[in-house]
This record gives sequence, C-alpha cells and structure tokens, in this order.
Amino acid sequence: MKLELVRDWMTHDVVTVTPDVTLPRADELMVAHTIRRLPVVTADGRLVGIVTYGDIRSARPSRASSLSIWEANYLLARLPVAEIMTKIPVTVSQDATIGEAAYLMLQNMISGLPVVDNQGGLVGIITESDIFRMVVRDWMHTRGEPLQPYAHYT
Repeated sequence: MKLELVRDWMTHDVVTVTPDVTLPRADELMVAHTIRRLPVVTADGRLVGIVTYGDIRSARPSRASSLSIWEANYLLARLPVAEIMTKIPVTVSQDATIGEAAYLMLQNMISGLPVVDNQGGLVGIITESDIFRMVVRDWMHTRGEPLQPYAHYT
C-alpha cells in the first residue's frame, strides 16, 4: 500500500456551523446532509469546536426530567452549539498520513477529525468512513478489480 495522505481522502466541502447556531438547527443539518459531526467555525473560517450527533443526543432531557415537553423544547430551541460543543477538538493536518489520522482517532476514541491548515483554518474533515473507503479501494486493487474514483474526492 502506498503512503496515503489525509488531503487525498478527506472531504473538502465541509458542512459547518457557527457557535451561535441552535441545537435544533445543527440537528436538522446533520439529518439533511447525512452526517454525524459539524465543525464549529468563526466567520473567518477558524475552527473553534466540533459538535457531534452524540453531543446533541446527550443535550436532550431524559424522560426522568421534571421539565414538561414544552419547557424542554423551549430551552433546546434556544441552546447554541457553543454550549455543548467540544471546544478544543483533536485535529489533523492535510499533510498527515492516513495512518497518523487513524492513530489519533483510536487514541482519542473518536470517529472523525477536522483537518486544519497552519493558521487553524478548516480545510476539510476525515472520518473513519473515509479511511474504510481507502482500505476497500486498496483491497479491490490487490484483487485486480477495476478502481472507480469516489465522486467527492475528485
């Protein structure tokens, strides 16, 4: 297997939110785009956090809550992602190898990494699914099967 770089397998067009986006809106974006994480960026594109589907699920009140459904919905409708996001997410450089990215994910028990430039600007995201695609592509290559490029990598 050749030395694969994050830049070649990451998603470049990342769906993001700003810190003031509400929890319901972040949830809507995840559902609409079939994604499980949203990098949180400032207006100038600097990464300041990440919010995951698990974060959103954890922010919802439990059935044992003393709040009524209306009170809970009222509070959640106004909750900004800045309140629940991971404020200092683990990141990776686009020049890192896939092995380095996979190691970071395993060490930190996470399934995706924002990809940042030297100034902390978001340039992409790499997930375990991207790494699985790379592994499957290499496996198909060893079997002599024709390789087809993935649309969002070109």
